[in-house]
This record gives sequence, structure tokens and C-alpha cells, in this order.
Amino acid sequence: MPRPEKQLNPDASPRDWFGSEVRYWRKIRGHSASSLGPLVQASPSLIEKIEKGQASCRRDLAESLDKVLATGGVLTRAWGMVYGEAEKRRSETEKRTGRAVEGTVQAHPGRILGRDTSSPPGSPESVDRRAFLASSSLAAIAPIDLATLVARSAPPALPKRIRGKDISEVLAVAEDIYARDNAHGGGGLVGALATRAMQWAVGLLTVPCAEPLGAPLHAAVARLGIVVGASHFDTYAHDDARVAFKIAADCAEEANDWLLRAKVYSLLARQAVWIGDPDTGLTYAEKGLVRSDRLTPTIQAMLHTARARAFGKMGDIGGAMAAVGAADDAFAKSNPQDDPPWMSYYNEAQHHGDTGHALYDLVLLKDQDPGQASRRFEIAIDGHDDSYPRSRALSGTKLASLLMAKGDPHQATAIGHQAISDAGRLTSRRAADDLKELSRIAARHRRIPEVAYLRERIGATLQT
Repeated sequence: MPRPEKQLNPDASPRDWFGSEVRYWRKIRGHSASSLGPLVQASPSLIEKIEKGQASCRRDLAESLDKVLATGGVLTRAWGMVYGEAEKRRSETEKRTGRAVEGTVQAHPGRILGRDTSSPPGSPESVDRRAFLASSSLAAIAPIDLATLVARSAPPALPKRIRGKDISEVLAVAEDIYARDNAHGGGGLVGALATRAMQWAVGLLTVPCAEPLGAPLHAAVARLGIVVGASHFDTYAHDDARVAFKIAADCAEEANDWLLRAKVYSLLARQAVWIGDPDTGLTYAEKGLVRSDRLTPTIQAMLHTARARAFGKMGDIGGAMAAVGAADDAFAKSNPQDDPPWMSYYNEAQHHGDTGHALYDLVLLKDQDPGQASRRFEIAIDGHDDSYPRSRALSGTKLASLLMAKGDPHQATAIGHQAISDAGRLTSRRAADDLKELSRIAARHRRIPEVAYLRERIGATLQT
């Protein structure tokens, strides 16, 4: 009987994170280390050591792994983040000294949960700051008007030292992208803006920074990483989203900001649930709740909601209902004045929409009563104004699907048309997939003329 594989800890170091990515793609493609090794001209033991963070990976091996595992270049881009700078420094040192240098440069893991703090904020080793520089062919940019971001052909020079206004610009760009993403979705121009803005911000982390500005800078980049990751998640650029979230998590830890850290893990949980891995999603949500005494009730509610969505996708009725109850209890204690400004979105409408999504899965997977989920979606739809058309569209589409499956198809049709009106203005893969699901569920009533027209309109909307 084969021995179980060693549990990996991707947060331990960049090498461990790279190794966990290798194992993730290997298992997704159905390979063992023994079957994968010959295909990439490497020994199975080397594959195992790379996965455990015990051995370095050559660039050509990362390229071979990408090709065999059909990752779309993820590991080669990750190699640039984990090993690229170390290789560059080693090469430069060898040129100066004429001899090889032993070892590799490790990124500083952060401060939260008792981690070592020997490296000062702003030092080159303090965070995986080159991830985005290596993850795309687009060049890094300097803080400029967002309207001209995608037109720049070469990166402007970074400042010689971090100033307060640089941090303010990171936060201003984050809020601008956040507003655009909510209004239009994460695709198209918004996605391009998000990617290039993140590259610019990561570049700022390489600039010398005075001690008092270190934590604010990392907190600002964490905030931007959250916004950019969420935008990429919306368009199913999941690998780019995970890199952005990874940077955000590391920066939040470097800034010793428990609230930003919790927000990152909430989004990682939601992404994992969305792509069909609720078990990992539940783990992320639980990590976010570590030291919940340091979190506001609103943020606790957000994380319990993520737990509920994971349990719901698993079909775990008891777990989902308990998590929804915990989320409701926490939200009842919310005081907006205690929350950071970026949590203002999590109002009554957002809370009821998110918990409604968890209950929605129980209705479809476990044939539970749709009443409670429907009421929550109704509150969400009524509460979301025109600043959040995507959230309103997602809740509206889910409510229409519930009613189409378990209730009155005529009522479902009316709600579905309003959801299409909201979703039709967006470049959101999530909204599009929810409309596809509504169309599939509505097929059982396709002989009803109103339902047939709704399905035609969904088809036309998805084609435009």
C-alpha cells in the first residue's frame, strides 16, 4: 500500500508555494511523481523534493512541467517569482567573484502568528513582490492617470524612495478599480487596468522605504492585491487571481494587518468554492478566522458566510446551517464605525445575498425548502443600488433559478428579465455562468411562451 503524500505548507516559503503548485497541477492531470518524472526528463525523487520545497527547480524543468501538465505557463511564471531573482543575483555575483554562490534567497514570511521579523519592512526579501512582474508580459507602470494605463509602451521610472503620496496613489487606484469592477465586471479594460496597476504596485515594493512608511505601503499593496485578485476571479483568470491574493496575503502579514489578512482568506475561500474545491475553501475560511477576537463582527460574518458556502457546496446541511447561523449572529453585532472603509460594501444586502448563495446549494443539491434562500435573495436585490449591478444580478439570477426549479416559473421569468438587464452590462464570467444555469433550469418549462422568450434573451445576451 503506497504511503500517503506529505502534507504541504505553501505558506512556509516561496519554494514551498512553488512546490505546492507543482503537486496541484500534477494531481489535477492524474500523474504520480513516478509517471511524471520520465515525461519531463527528471527523476521522480527530484519531483517529490521540489514539491516539498527541498530542492530547487531549473527554469527548463518548469517549462517542461508547464508543457506536460498543460498549465498555460503558470509554473514558468511562478519560477520567475521564486527563483528568478536568486538566479540573477547568483549570476551577477559569479561575474564579480568568479565563483558560484551556495543557497537561494528566501522571501521573508511576515509577522502575523509569531513569524520571524528579522528583515526590515521594505527589504527585498520581505514579500513575494516580483510575482506579478513575472506573471505577465506587460511591463510595470508608474502611478499615472488610469485612462492612459493601457496605452503606455514602456514603464516610467519608479521613485527613488517611497513617499506618502505614493501610498496614497496605490489606495486611490485600488478604489478606482474597485468601483469600475463592481460597475462593469472584471473583463476588458478593467482587467487590463487591474493587471498593470498591480505590476506598478509590486514594483514599488522594491524601492527603498523609510521604516514609518513600511507598514502603510504593504497595507496599501495588500488592498490593491485584494481588488485586483477579485477582478481576475470574476473573469476566471484564476491563476492570476491566486497570485494577486498571495501577494495581498504576504503584504497584509508584513503590515501586521489582521483585517486585510482575513479579507484575503475570505476571497481565497470563495474562489476555491467557485471552482469546485469546497474543502480547500473551508480551510481558507478557517485560516481567516484565526484569532477572531482581532476581527470586527462584520468581518467575522463575512468569513462565516464563506464557511457556509463551502458547506453548502459540499451538501452538508448541518454545517451550512450552523455557519449561516454564526454569520447571522456576528452580523447582528456589526457596527460600521468599527470596520475599515473597504468593508462598507458588506451591508445587509451583501450579507443576505452571500448567505442566500449557501442555502441555494442546499435547495438544489439536497432538496431543502427554498423559502429561506428566496427571502435572503429578495433582501439582497432590494438593497443593492446601481453601484453594485453585478451583486444584484447574481442574487437576481439565483432567485429566478430557485423559483424556476421549485416555485412559480412566471414569477421566475419576471425576476430573470431584471437580472439579465443588470448582467447584460457586465463583463463577468460569474454572471454569465449563472445565466447559463438559469437557462438550463428553465428548459423544463420551455413550452411556456414567457419562459421560452427568457431563454432566448439569455442566449442573445451571452452572445453579445
